[in-house]
Amino acid sequence: MQIPFHKTHTTQEEIDAVTEAIKSGWLTMGPKVVKFEEKFKEYVGSDEAVSMNSATAALHLGLKAVGIKRGDEVILPTNTFVATAEVVTYFDAIPVLCDIEENTHNIDVAKIEALITDKTRAIIPVHFAGQPCDMDELYKIAEKYNLKIVEDAAHAIPSSYKGTMIGNLEKSDITCFSFYATKTLSTGEGGMATTNNSEYAKNMKINRLHGISRDAWDRYTTKGAWHYEIVDNGCKYNTTDINASIGLVQLKKQDILREKRAYIASVYNEAFKTLKNVQLPFVKDDRETSWHLYVIKIDNRDEMIERLKEAGVGCSVHFIPIHNHPYYKEKYNYNYEDYSVANRVYEKSLSLPIYPDMSEEEISFVVKNIKEIIA
Repeated sequence: MQIPFHKTHTTQEEIDAVTEAIKSGWLTMGPKVVKFEEKFKEYVGSDEAVSMNSATAALHLGLKAVGIKRGDEVILPTNTFVATAEVVTYFDAIPVLCDIEENTHNIDVAKIEALITDKTRAIIPVHFAGQPCDMDELYKIAEKYNLKIVEDAAHAIPSSYKGTMIGNLEKSDITCFSFYATKTLSTGEGGMATTNNSEYAKNMKINRLHGISRDAWDRYTTKGAWHYEIVDNGCKYNTTDINASIGLVQLKKQDILREKRAYIASVYNEAFKTLKNVQLPFVKDDRETSWHLYVIKIDNRDEMIERLKEAGVGCSVHFIPIHNHPYYKEKYNYNYEDYSVANRVYEKSLSLPIYPDMSEEEISFVVKNIKEIIA
């Protein structure tokens, strides 16, 4: 048996939706995108939702909307995918890395204040594996130092913090989601930024399409379609009706798909709880994770990966810390010793398959091989 690390959940419903979009004759950003934005903000509860072609684009334009400029500093966890730091560099601003909590792998809020300078302008909390960060503590710091909060919620649909959906936390400025092929809601490629600030939403909508004063959908469905004005130095970040048609179908399934991942996590937790030298994922009581990832910590991680590969079980590692990547290490002079927790976590972390279409047989196969290899 071969178990991939991830398999995207798609059915005939997604295929039919794409076919419908293609047959409509509107392939770029059009009515499906508008509807997807409406349904998404309805789902998370936000006032505004702006779709884009990736979470990277959403983070980039989110930072632009809140005013990040050359020379500014933005604090983020070192345990994240490179895109979180990369978007900061687009402004010639400086990504300031923070160490993480050992149990949740999220940014360690207690270490943030020591990193703040007179150049600090924002914090990007990353909800690792779908578990929300300690947002109330982050808000206190943000208010004290007048900082913006742009959430990296690439893993966090659907997740909630103290009963409120990620994407609608009142004190966050902007929240950015990913719809990449491996994510809990997948459109192949895609992203979304949510906010309760209409000016931020307007800014992102203009900048996702070259800085044009009106979206393509507006221009081609209103009188005087030929006329437009460039009002900002924007980007080409819009998504398409084809992607949005998939997103509309996937959005309706989010609660069910999360339940399936939560079930797999419960099976793993029960099966692995007595194994020596295995640390299970830790979820805080006042929040709900999407279970985008199931990450254990184990000694001899690299050997375990090879053994699982030989047995037919795909797995991965989340993440190689930003300070370990040559480009960032050399350009920003990050000191390896400053991130002792992230270093320990990285050396032991192993992500196991946890996709909704896993069968009972496949789940049992993963459990069996983990137990046998450890034994």
